[in-house]
Amino acid sequence: MTRLPDFRLETYFSRWEFTARHHLTASDAQTMTMAELLGLADADDRRAWEELALGYTETFGDPGLREAIAGMYETVGADDVVCFAGAEEGLYIAMQALLDRGDHAVVVTPNYQSAETVPLALCEVTGVALDEKQDWALDLDAVTAALRPTTKVVSVNFPHNPTGKVIDRAEFTALAALCEERGIHLFSDEVYRGLERDPARILPQAADLAPSALSLNVTSKSLGLPGLRIGWIACRDRAVRSRLERAKHYTTICNAAPSEVLARIAIKGRAGILQRNRGIIAANLPLFDAFFAEFPDLFEWRAPDGGCVAYPRYLGADGVEAFCTRLVEEASVLLLPSGIYRSELTDTPADRFRIGVGRSNPEPALQALADWLRGRR
Repeated sequence: MTRLPDFRLETYFSRWEFTARHHLTASDAQTMTMAELLGLADADDRRAWEELALGYTETFGDPGLREAIAGMYETVGADDVVCFAGAEEGLYIAMQALLDRGDHAVVVTPNYQSAETVPLALCEVTGVALDEKQDWALDLDAVTAALRPTTKVVSVNFPHNPTGKVIDRAEFTALAALCEERGIHLFSDEVYRGLERDPARILPQAADLAPSALSLNVTSKSLGLPGLRIGWIACRDRAVRSRLERAKHYTTICNAAPSEVLARIAIKGRAGILQRNRGIIAANLPLFDAFFAEFPDLFEWRAPDGGCVAYPRYLGADGVEAFCTRLVEEASVLLLPSGIYRSELTDTPADRFRIGVGRSNPEPALQALADWLRGRR
């Protein structure tokens, strides 16, 4: 395995996430307080919280948590779930378990950086770019053309980070069938599932579509609970499940017991949490529409199909990297420029930035951005 490169997004956030006054590029939905979350607990889970012993937990994850997670799927049982310390650990361990030297993987771009760099550290990787000229469409023919006899993994992410794209159900189902037919593991990052603007566009989960597919999810994004650091992979292939567990022995070994109880409460109460978070996004989008409508000479804007991030185009002559740098330095408003999402595998747009639409009360941040832009005219 080669040395992993700096994680550009996290390096950028290390500088600005907690120092900028206005975090306008957040990738998670509005969070909850401990009191709000515990208020959703049933009697058994409240008792489990109050009587919790702070010992080691099971490597696979708390049985009650895994049972609650399995309830989110149609064909997945609790034994098909492995829990991790967030989605990042799950992604990292899955690639370690599924790929080796001499293998090949296909990855959709643009992407969350580790979706590309972790496989690249292990084997050959081919990128397939979403087509920004066709509303970020996924070309299934391009995916098929990229496959090799040594392809072991096809990695996708819908609702997509950073574009907010949701592909059609028929396309996703066809992709799962293609991978299953070729003996390839479809690795599906589904961390924004449940925040689709149109409920009819919610995709089936990959682990339900194919026995060898892996569905990655987490409490951080759609549920807005990143502080719990609880993610999971659902997969009906027991050999894969076993490899995931053994690989986890080299990382966290087990998750934090308090986080697992709180995650269990959140997942059982997910319907109400998701309804609240969809409501926040629905209320926010007209504010973003109005902001971008004021500056048509500077931005091209499209609301996301799902999730709580979008990827507008910046049209200014100074370029998006300089724009984002000056904005955070001069107005303390944080956005993520497209350089954070550049790919080593495909051409990726160099004039876009990620903006978050899932946090409550974005008005002060949008006002600060608007005032700064007006002052530049």
